[in-house]
Amino acid sequence: MSRGRGNMDAKRVSSELFTLTYGCMVAQLLRDYDNPDEVNKQLDKMGYNIGVRLIEDFLAHTPGAKRCTQLEEAADVLAKQGFRMFLGTVPEIKNWNAAKDEFSLILTENPLSEFVELPPTCTDSLWYSNIICGVIRGALEMIQMDVKCWFVNDTLRGADATEIRVRFIKILEDEGQVH
Repeated sequence: MSRGRGNMDAKRVSSELFTLTYGCMVAQLLRDYDNPDEVNKQLDKMGYNIGVRLIEDFLAHTPGAKRCTQLEEAADVLAKQGFRMFLGTVPEIKNWNAAKDEFSLILTENPLSEFVELPPTCTDSLWYSNIICGVIRGALEMIQMDVKCWFVNDTLRGADATEIRVRFIKILEDEGQVH
């Protein structure tokens, strides 16, 4: 007798399992640190470590990808390819500043925050999906872009959409480069 999955979509099951597992990890961090600001730092640090490795997977699965030399190019690839590949969603790129060194990623759907309700003690201080900021920093650092990344708004805090702000700091030099 075969064990058919019926109408269950394997990607959806994986996505939901990831979302629930992430939620358990954030809950454990809140128990361990008992301070939402410290949990934000830990999530960013974890995300950074993931981002420096995730870029290799991204490049391996995107053979036509070329090296981004401008922040606008990196933002486009990040939003349209990176977010789609790893989170199954595509944020809008908006709110560029005049110098074109800062922009926002607007997520109308954040897969990490499905099934989530923040405890009242965390609604003003915890950025639940802060791991994303770390992933962005880590991945862009691996292509020699030093950026700062932070949350501006979150649907878990009552906003209509989640907004992540990214600011270009500087181009990093290759370590092996001779001057």
